[in-house]
Amino acid sequence: MKPWARTRLTTTMQTITKMNRHNNKTAAQLAITAATALAMVACASHGGDAVSISPKAHNVQPDSLGNVSVQTTFRVPEAYLTKRSRLIIQPQLIAADTLVKELRPMVLDRPIYAKKQRRRTALGGYDDPYARFAVSTQAEGDTISVPFSSCFALPEGIDGNARVVAFLTIDGCNTCENADTMLVAEISNPVTLADKELHLEWIEPDFVVKPKVATGRGEARLQFVINKSDIRLDMGNNRAELDTMEARLRPVVTDTLATLNSLDIFGVASADGPYAFNTGLARRRATSARNWVVRRLAMTPAQQRVIKTGSRPEGWLPVLQAMIADGHPDTAAVRKIINAHPGTNDDPQERLIRRLKCWPDIRSRYLQKDRKVEYTYTYTLRNFTTDDELLAMYSRRPDAFNENELLRVAAIMPDTASKQGVYETLVKYFPQSTVAANNLAVLALRRGDTDKAEAILAVPGTFSPEMTSALAAAYVYRGDFERAVELLADVEDPQARYNLGLLKARQRKIGEAYELLRPFADTNSAIMALSTKRNGEADAIMQKCTDSSPRADYVRALIAARLGRAAEARTYIKAASADEGLRRRAATEPDFKALIAPTAYTNANK
Repeated sequence: MKPWARTRLTTTMQTITKMNRHNNKTAAQLAITAATALAMVACASHGGDAVSISPKAHNVQPDSLGNVSVQTTFRVPEAYLTKRSRLIIQPQLIAADTLVKELRPMVLDRPIYAKKQRRRTALGGYDDPYARFAVSTQAEGDTISVPFSSCFALPEGIDGNARVVAFLTIDGCNTCENADTMLVAEISNPVTLADKELHLEWIEPDFVVKPKVATGRGEARLQFVINKSDIRLDMGNNRAELDTMEARLRPVVTDTLATLNSLDIFGVASADGPYAFNTGLARRRATSARNWVVRRLAMTPAQQRVIKTGSRPEGWLPVLQAMIADGHPDTAAVRKIINAHPGTNDDPQERLIRRLKCWPDIRSRYLQKDRKVEYTYTYTLRNFTTDDELLAMYSRRPDAFNENELLRVAAIMPDTASKQGVYETLVKYFPQSTVAANNLAVLALRRGDTDKAEAILAVPGTFSPEMTSALAAAYVYRGDFERAVELLADVEDPQARYNLGLLKARQRKIGEAYELLRPFADTNSAIMALSTKRNGEADAIMQKCTDSSPRADYVRALIAARLGRAAEARTYIKAASADEGLRRRAATEPDFKALIAPTAYTNANK
């Protein structure tokens, strides 16, 4: 194509763009303006004779794989070409008045022109860029039929409709007047109306008041005088062990928001010695620990009433475990005795173990020199039931909340920053909270912070479907569609399936997108139905759909236009034109071209 030919087409497209930008016309008027401007390019050369196409410019639609098939025949009239000329037909894909790609050209050479080109090639080494496309035609004065067939994948990034335009130039006549632009086909592309962002699920569970019962446990390793039960702080590590016990119980006993439900203290009886004597001694030692705690924590009578003391035998199993860990040669003998005499009363085991030759070694190396006092406790934290109470207490004691209460606090916070702060507090106290992780990730994605979203979602434990969708969205924002598809493909959850359908639509796998979105019967599923030419099904979906957005009205206009309901289509075009982007798109929508009648469009948009 000659340089002036490209310049002429570009200038014309720029003219269309300027007219659309400055005239501020309605969708219907813009459609007429664009069609008129395009027609202005065609030259009325050769006494009014012009190249035509059969069938005339028509609508095509990408198939379920995003491929576009265009077939037509160019009719070159008699006397359009002289014996010395070449006709170049260059089909081009145009989107938004921009050249997207050039398709395979068609070149017709008249006899003298073909002879001249061969001479230039043979004598001057001329490299003819159109040589492999050129077809020599000898018939003079007859109409020449030039079939055109092209199948191509619609490139990514075309957000709206497109068209195939043929630019015709004649070489060899030494004039720039022989240039025509012809509309070959308009490409209707409904799939580009589908949502481009994945649907992120913001979770706010129902607030249900649940008892906040907590449990705790610990042990104190204490030393006692042989056969005595009173506690001496100067023996062994007794002071530190009791201080630890006090530190663990004090927050529960002194917390005004907590109610102590139970405190069980057990002395652990030694395996060495008579069973009855040892268990009684262990119970008395547990009572000594109880009395020490009561005094140190100044426990109320009500709190003291929930304390229970008791004892349990330690048995010979800890001795056996120590011998195993030590690799003692007589381990098997001790194991055999323990297995042969099960039960809580360990006196039979002790008699037999004392008879072993290794008994002195066991007594000196493996019998514990201190005694354990074990304790378990339960308590209930006060519930906060009203929103005012929740907000007031959250500012003072967030540690007193359960997960459900913190989720309610986040829900009633007045702004996004405050909500984020509560969710961050929530994951501090409840790191396994999938709701908090999901919502924090959604907030990060809304800010465009994909790194933060991925870090938040990298939590241990179960991955909820909502979190899966949020992570897939993070991949999409990074442009990693394949990884997002792989992630969602294995999740049998409605939200994940829906987002997978949107991803398939973005990948122009329209057939797969249709199957995934069809069960949801919403605007996006109607768009997929239109994209697979299921116009009746799209109509049935939108008849029941309550979506009143401009996008939904645009889809309704497409359906009405395809089904021949012109008045209804005009009404919906007017409603959809409230959105500036849709108003501009309507001007080039192939399905609306059949409705073009200046007065009708003007009236519809008054």
